[in-house]
Amino acid sequence: MKKKSQALCALSVATVLLLSACGSNGNNNSGNTGGDASPAPSPAASTSPSPEASKAPEAKDVTLRVFSTFAGTDAAKPAFQKALDDFSAKFPNIKITNDAMSANDDSFRTKVNTDMSSGNEPDLLFYFVGADAKGFVDAGKVVPLNALLDEDAEWKAGFNPAALDAVKQPDGNIYAAPLTGYYEGLYVNKDIFKKYNLELPTDWDKFTTAIKTLNENKVIPLAAPFDQSHYLIEHFVLGAAGGAGHNSGILDAVNPDWELGLSKLNEIGKLGAFPKDAATIDLNMAAKYYSQGKAAMVIEGSWAQGSFSDEVKAASTVLPFPAIPGGKGDGKSIIGGFGSGFYLSKSTYDNADKKDAAVQLLKFLTSPDTIKAIAQANSGTPAAANVQVEGLPQLALDGFKMASEAPTINAPIDTQVAPETFTTIRQHIQGIVSGKDTAKAALEAAQKIEVANKK
Repeated sequence: MKKKSQALCALSVATVLLLSACGSNGNNNSGNTGGDASPAPSPAASTSPSPEASKAPEAKDVTLRVFSTFAGTDAAKPAFQKALDDFSAKFPNIKITNDAMSANDDSFRTKVNTDMSSGNEPDLLFYFVGADAKGFVDAGKVVPLNALLDEDAEWKAGFNPAALDAVKQPDGNIYAAPLTGYYEGLYVNKDIFKKYNLELPTDWDKFTTAIKTLNENKVIPLAAPFDQSHYLIEHFVLGAAGGAGHNSGILDAVNPDWELGLSKLNEIGKLGAFPKDAATIDLNMAAKYYSQGKAAMVIEGSWAQGSFSDEVKAASTVLPFPAIPGGKGDGKSIIGGFGSGFYLSKSTYDNADKKDAAVQLLKFLTSPDTIKAIAQANSGTPAAANVQVEGLPQLALDGFKMASEAPTINAPIDTQVAPETFTTIRQHIQGIVSGKDTAKAALEAAQKIEVANKK
């Protein structure tokens, strides 16, 4: 998927982030890297519906299945469950089956693809936009929401226009109603860095010096898994290729900056960057190492903050991944945006017994109040217009500041290339780190998959 103008994307998303930050704690001094500015809010915030969402559908008994990634350690899990409970209390004739799997469990993609291709579609699906959704969007399994949005001016006005624009598929239609946006970055435990007299890793030399020193002192420098290596891949490519190069894909040719970026995994591997069990752990365990103070750095998304221990959260900041020498990275660009939303199944929309109830639930789950509750829980960027998230810790403010200063805000690579292409790259990461494989071989193999997929 070809990405829109990076300057436009950065401006749109950064504007939303700035608006969100201005409402946090009543204090926009996000340059302060101290502890929490105020107590974190309860994720079970009120989720009263918008006036439109309060209009009751016909009171016939109906059951709706909702599939989402609000599961496991997801910080917004309680807030999402409360939203479902609130809806059920208001409309007791509508029974909701909450079918959820953690996004850190890659099998959730398999489940979604299997359900969508086998006639077992959930009534509402919370899932990624972009390449991940292309198959079921092209197959007509979900409904374009454009007409529903235009017919309900109040519901549409509740969204920030930049958020709606960000979730459009290549055909220009909106299939997914967004909840919150996100940013990714390099989370750093400042207390650990201070203990070993290390400077924050704002450039490559400081980053590699920290890795070497931390490893010598038996601290995990960078918590990351080799199999679920999504964040490693996209950030090392971004650090070497910059925003434009990161988004260039590999359909036409292998970008030498991609090769440069991925080859650096071998360099830091030799310095002892990764946990000894990096070949067997998953993203959840990597985040846990960081949350427990066993690792000094982790590459994660804004949603992970809710899973950090209070002590580690207070000691943390988040930084852009440093530029890699010899490449085109600027050391300020980031991965982020609005990458997911709620889809409405076509089979449900065509079912007279389910349609009204499903549309009503969709509007309730994407109302400004529900979006605000989710954003307060996961420190995400609210997709709703004029919503200010209060009570966020300093770490979240650091993240908003980072995003607002980013020259480009870029969609993850796995949303821009075919899933099989990205999987091919992932399968080579352990070999690249160990030196048994090369970045060039990995990318050449992935390019063949990408070309074959586009035919």
